[in-house]
Amino acid sequence: MVLSTLALLLPLQVLASDENAEAWEALREGRAILILRHALAPGTGDPANFDLNDCSTQRNLNEAGREQARAWKPFLAEHGIVEARVFTSQWCRCRDTATEMNVGEVTEWPSLNSFFQGRGDGATQTRQTIALANELEPGLPVVMVSHQVNITRLAGIYPSSNEGVILALPLSEDPTVLARVAPGR
Repeated sequence: MVLSTLALLLPLQVLASDENAEAWEALREGRAILILRHALAPGTGDPANFDLNDCSTQRNLNEAGREQARAWKPFLAEHGIVEARVFTSQWCRCRDTATEMNVGEVTEWPSLNSFFQGRGDGATQTRQTIALANELEPGLPVVMVSHQVNITRLAGIYPSSNEGVILALPLSEDPTVLARVAPGR
């Protein structure tokens, strides 16, 4: 009995001691979303022969990046999230990050695609991402995997590789940033 009580209380103690506890609570309860930059993919931008449908023409995760992506599963579990709705850019490094996280079915959202080097329309894609997030039905927590430029445009934050931002819902052109988070921080 004592052991089972301790097992139940331990996650609550971890959650209560977290300086971002309110942000995590909002994410668990559907009052926020987590948007993160893909894990480590060395380099900048993509080659001139970039083809969205051919990963060999893109900048991709290295092994350290794959390990970073896999670190999200236990990190989210520590914060009470064992399953999520995962939305991703169509770029291979984002899809691979989302898949390696292994916290839920991965759905591609073209609005999360990079617009770096003129590959898209930042203003339009940001408005589309805001609208899509705000139209989601209640359910599991929402995790989005995207690119630095998308997150900077949306939240005014320059995230490191594999860094996430918890944003309050509803999203707007000037969203409320609840926390910056990453495994191993």
